[in-house]
Amino acid sequence: MREVALSERGASLETASFRACLATILELPLERIPRPVKGEDPATGWTVSRWLGGLGLGLAQVARPASFAWAGPWIARCRSSDGADRRYVVMYGVPSGVVWDPGDAGELEPEWIEDGFLVAAADIALALPPRPIAPQGPGTIEGIWVVPAAGQPAEVRDTVQVLAGKGLQGDRYVAGTGTFPSGLPGSALTLIEAEVCESFDPPLEPSEHRRNLLTRGIDLNGLVGSDFTIGSVHCRGMRLCEPCVVLERYASRPVLRALVHRGGLRADILVDGEIRRGDDVRMVDPRRGVEPEASW
Repeated sequence: MREVALSERGASLETASFRACLATILELPLERIPRPVKGEDPATGWTVSRWLGGLGLGLAQVARPASFAWAGPWIARCRSSDGADRRYVVMYGVPSGVVWDPGDAGELEPEWIEDGFLVAAADIALALPPRPIAPQGPGTIEGIWVVPAAGQPAEVRDTVQVLAGKGLQGDRYVAGTGTFPSGLPGSALTLIEAEVCESFDPPLEPSEHRRNLLTRGIDLNGLVGSDFTIGSVHCRGMRLCEPCVVLERYASRPVLRALVHRGGLRADILVDGEIRRGDDVRMVDPRRGVEPEASW
C-alpha cells in the first residue's frame, strides 16, 4: 500500500477519506479516483462502483464489520466518538487494526465501525498476483524461539526438534495452546527476516514479533509456494505471515503498518528433524526431481 493523504477542499470528510482510502489500497494517485456526485454515498453509489467495474473490481460489503478480519487491506466506515461525523479508514490483519487513517482522528474503537468494504476482483482467476521471484542464494538461521502458550514469553533455543505437520517441539502450536488454531496449513512454522527487525528503532524483539525463526540473507516472500530446506529439514512456504492487531498488542508500539508484506513467512514442516542456529536456508530446485513426500 502507498498511503494517500486528504487533499480536497470543499468535500466532506466522509467522501474525501473514502477516496483517499481507495487510492491507498489501489496505489493510485488521488486524481484517478472518481468523485461521487453530491449527496451520493461514496462506497455504495454508482459512480465508484461503475469505475471499479472497468478495472475488473468491485466493493463487497462486509456483513459484520466490527468483528471482520482479513489478511489484507479493507475499508471501514466509522463514526466519531460523539456520533457527529463519519470517516473511512484502511484496516488490515487477522484480527484487524487501523493501518491508515487519512482523517488522522486518533484511536478507533471497534464499536464505532458501522460499515466495511472489501475491494474484490470480479473474476479472481484473472486477478491472481504473479509469483514472487525465487531467492537465488541461501540464507542463515540466526535465532530460534518457542513460546509454550499464548501470552507467555518467547524462549530462545540453539537447537530444536521439529515435527512434521505440527511444528517446533515445545511451541504453543504443537501443544494447541496458541492464539490461533493448530494443525492447519501454514501453522507449523513462522519465520521473519533479521533485516526487517533491524529496520525498527529499537529493533523488533522476539517478544514482539513472536516468530519461531530469525533469518538473514534470504527473501522470505520469495519462498511462498515453494519448497525449501533448513539444514536437513524439508519445508514448504505456504503464505505470508502478515501482521495483525494481536502482534501490535505484544509490541506495545505501532508496528502493524510497517510490517504489512514484511511480517515473514508461514510454512509447513514436511519431515521430522532438527533445526540449529546457523543452519542454511535454501530453496529446493524443482529440477532436482521428486522431493520427499510429507510424512503427515
